[in-house]
Amino acid sequence: MEKFKKPIMIYVIIVALSALVLGFSDQIFSNYYKDVYNINAEMRGFIEFPRELPGVLCILLISALSFIGDIRMAIVAHILSFIGIVVLALFTPSFNIMLIFLFINSVGMHMFFPLIDGIGMSLIEGNDVGKKMGQFKGINTAFVFLASLIVFLGFRYNIFSFLTPIKSIFLISALLCLIIIVLFILLNKMIHTPIKKRELKIKFKKDYKYYYTLAIMNGVQKQIVIVYGPWVLIEILGQQTDSIALIGMFGALIGIFFIPHLGRWIDKYGIRKMLFLDAISFIIIYIVYGLISSGFVSGFIPKTGFFIGVAIAIMILDKVSMQMAIIRTVYLKSIAIDSKDITPTISLGISMDHIVTIICAGISGIIWEQYGPQYIFYLAAAFSFINLYVAFKVRDKVVTAEESLSA
Repeated sequence: MEKFKKPIMIYVIIVALSALVLGFSDQIFSNYYKDVYNINAEMRGFIEFPRELPGVLCILLISALSFIGDIRMAIVAHILSFIGIVVLALFTPSFNIMLIFLFINSVGMHMFFPLIDGIGMSLIEGNDVGKKMGQFKGINTAFVFLASLIVFLGFRYNIFSFLTPIKSIFLISALLCLIIIVLFILLNKMIHTPIKKRELKIKFKKDYKYYYTLAIMNGVQKQIVIVYGPWVLIEILGQQTDSIALIGMFGALIGIFFIPHLGRWIDKYGIRKMLFLDAISFIIIYIVYGLISSGFVSGFIPKTGFFIGVAIAIMILDKVSMQMAIIRTVYLKSIAIDSKDITPTISLGISMDHIVTIICAGISGIIWEQYGPQYIFYLAAAFSFINLYVAFKVRDKVVTAEESLSA
């Protein structure tokens, strides 16, 4: 056990720095697109194709590179992330060239997402995998909050800007990528027992149809959280990066306290009731945001501080609702016929999620330009009734949230 203490400490630092990397790049890209390229909603939807396509391709990449092991794949992922973000930091390329390096950065980011938990679990000895993974997720959430706080203060007091020749916030993200690469190299040297190599056999199984449905719905809802919810604040209300950072900051702060309670609620009330809560929360949030967006566009609701605060508050609630994704993992764990099915099923779910994300991004951009932003949110609310249907269909089985983290 002693020999694993140092590797776990390095892993914890990697988890923390990874949260900062995303907070200083991916989480603020929307303002970057607007400030530097002055794009409209339809173009914003188009950008999601090169940004989200790696989410579909990453399963193939991970399968192809499985022979080198998880840690070496994580090194490759951060090299790609570094290349993508450092170019955007040091230069202001044309829009089309920017998309190429955004794609490269996104490939690295999406490659790393499925690896990080597997590496962490491989470093843990004993039976407290769920507890330790929960602690790792808590550290990640705390540093997401820290990243959002730094972004808020940096842009509020003009320390950072997207209009300068060098985008210092992106440069910091790139330097953190380099530090993570060095840490993974050190971690690779410390581990005498090789990290288990992945052999993913992706296959659709009818038994998991409701899990796939929830994954697809997540792709729809994710577009609202990442793209069009904040775009109302940016495009219609003229909010800058510091205001958008408030969403991540308070979403993470609430998440630090909310996630542990969520796990206990799943154990206490069961998956079915929590799926109902999940679905109803999305329906209410999107209907209310659609109404307030309609009011802003029509002029019925003034674009003043109070109502801007209401819009930001709704987006914070939406971000908190997205943290309920753990319910899907617990549900899959409860219905898995074989524990070996879990990783391939999650991987296929991620691919489905990203395919839907790409499609919805383009369609939503056209809806925004042709009919108005409110109809995107009404459509998302309508789709969320599918979550409600799944909640009616599933049946509870005995499985704890902690057990699901060890899957």
